[in-house]
Amino acid sequence: MSLLQQGRVDVGFIGGAEIDPLGNLNTTRTSSSGSLVRLPGSGGGGDIASLAGRTVLIMEHEPRRFRERVDYITSPGHFPGRRRGGPATLITTLGVFDLSGRAVRAASLHPGVTPEQVRQATGFTITIDDNVPATAPPSADELAYIRQADPDGFWTGDSMKPG
Repeated sequence: MSLLQQGRVDVGFIGGAEIDPLGNLNTTRTSSSGSLVRLPGSGGGGDIASLAGRTVLIMEHEPRRFRERVDYITSPGHFPGRRRGGPATLITTLGVFDLSGRAVRAASLHPGVTPEQVRQATGFTITIDDNVPATAPPSADELAYIRQADPDGFWTGDSMKPG
C-alpha cells in the first residue's frame, strides 16, 4: 500500500462481483439476486483503483455482474474530475475490453465467442466493432513462463504438471 501511496504502482489488477459502464466495481454487497448478499469487501481494491496509474479488471462475464449501475461502489472507475488512473482494460471469460474511453468497447473476443453472446451477457450497452479480432492465444513462451510461475497449477488450474 505504501508503494501505491507514493505513486509507484503503474498497473493494478482487481477482480469484482459487479461492474458498470464507468468501470465502477462492487465487491461489498449486492441485491441482484433479489435478496441482499454480503460480499468479501474491498481487500484493498479501493486503494488500488484510486491510487494505481491504471487498473486492469478481471471478472466472469454474465448479466448479473454487468449492470447499468452497481449496487455499491467499492472500487471507483471513471468519474468527472478524475485526474489520473482509472480502469483501462477489462478481461472477462468472453473477451478483452477497452475501458479508457467514454464507452466500454470490445478490443477482442475469445475464440468462438460471438458479439451476440457478449451483448446478451452484458446489462448495458457495449461497443463491438464489426471487425473485432479474436483474442490471440498465448505463445509457447508465455505458457512456459506461466507454468514456471505456477508449477502446481494453483492459479491456472493446469493439470499438465511435469512429472
